[in-house]
Amino acid sequence: MKRRFVFGLVVVALLLNLAVGAKIYLSAAQTGSDKDNRRANFELFDEAVQKIRDEYVDGKNLTYQQLVYAALKGAVGKLDPHSEFLDADEFQQLQDDTEGQFGGLGLVVAMRNGRVTVISPIEDTPGARAGILSGDCITQVEGQNVAGQPLADVVKLLRGDPGSSVTITVERPATGAKKNYTLQRAVIQMDMVKDIHGQKQFPLDENGIGYVRITQFGENTADELEAALARLKRQGMKGLVLDLRWNPGGLLDQAVAVCQKFLPRGQLVVSTEGRRVVEKYFAEGSGDELKNIPVVVLVNLGSASAAEIVTGCLQDLHRAVILGEKTFGKGSVQTIFPLDDGSALKLTVAKYYTPSHKVIHEHGITPDVLVPLTDAEEAALLLKRDPDSLVGLPPPTRGQFSAVHDAQLERAEDLLRGLLIYDQLSERRSRRK
Repeated sequence: MKRRFVFGLVVVALLLNLAVGAKIYLSAAQTGSDKDNRRANFELFDEAVQKIRDEYVDGKNLTYQQLVYAALKGAVGKLDPHSEFLDADEFQQLQDDTEGQFGGLGLVVAMRNGRVTVISPIEDTPGARAGILSGDCITQVEGQNVAGQPLADVVKLLRGDPGSSVTITVERPATGAKKNYTLQRAVIQMDMVKDIHGQKQFPLDENGIGYVRITQFGENTADELEAALARLKRQGMKGLVLDLRWNPGGLLDQAVAVCQKFLPRGQLVVSTEGRRVVEKYFAEGSGDELKNIPVVVLVNLGSASAAEIVTGCLQDLHRAVILGEKTFGKGSVQTIFPLDDGSALKLTVAKYYTPSHKVIHEHGITPDVLVPLTDAEEAALLLKRDPDSLVGLPPPTRGQFSAVHDAQLERAEDLLRGLLIYDQLSERRSRRK
């Protein structure tokens, strides 16, 4: 009797244990599924938005659109530094950027380690003339700390009506020095391709070496480059310097179109790999338009995104020698998804890979020939590139900037002269045989 009673207690305890365990398991499973339950979480979001409208002290001044936009900005901003939600005005600004004209300071910025970092100052703009450099961090705008703010909000603070002024605080990480700049906003109009004098004449030097600077990869970059190369070839170009320094990037298709001018048709230029799709981009032109004329590409920290695609491709395929400093390392693909109300999502959907499958993002491209410049040398070169910025300087100072040597360009020209001499010697040997 006693044995039956004990056995019964054991059975009851086991059943209770199983029931409790099953309840805990089901509860955990339910909680786990709720985390990815679209309907349940949208209901939670709707409840929270309504609660804010009803109970927040100033809730009557809030629109549903303001709350939803703020939520989207916060959600997308948590994904990575390059994804963002754009309201209708911000979306229009982005479209203006790629079309080659917009208002602002001429500073291309990105989030890096949680800080608003200058990728590249665009030449001939207020930011470049002030001496702001790639890698500088904007810490304040009009005295307002911008740390932790979404990048789109900071850009909106920087932009404004042409002719209006804005004061920004810039920190140079290399030294820790901070400086305030009061800059006048301007309409930023950009030629994508320029010659050594910032014009579109494209002369050759005494050795037959041409020079082309691509400032950004906008809608007309490949066409502008085509015209420049045609002009240089008609003059009998023997070597080319392709300058991508302070080029913040731009459109992927334009990077591919630029690469294919130096490559055989069908050659892999770049691949992008996302969650579901691997896309490969091949040269579709008529072949190497320069017929193996030697090329040196100049890069620095201000070379990013599409500029790094071109650099990595030509380096991998041994079509050009890369000279200068390590590039920025912005090698992710953003796609714009327009939304019904005129706003848009800019989402990182993939990463770039060079033809040899080297990842660009957060690694950058290391030059074949490393030629570093000091911050002072870079600032002087940026000023020298813009003749208008030198006009207002006192004659002695103007003379100092005009006399600044571009050590990277000089090394590139020396390298090309050496290659041309070597080719001439090789040709003579072949003739003797």
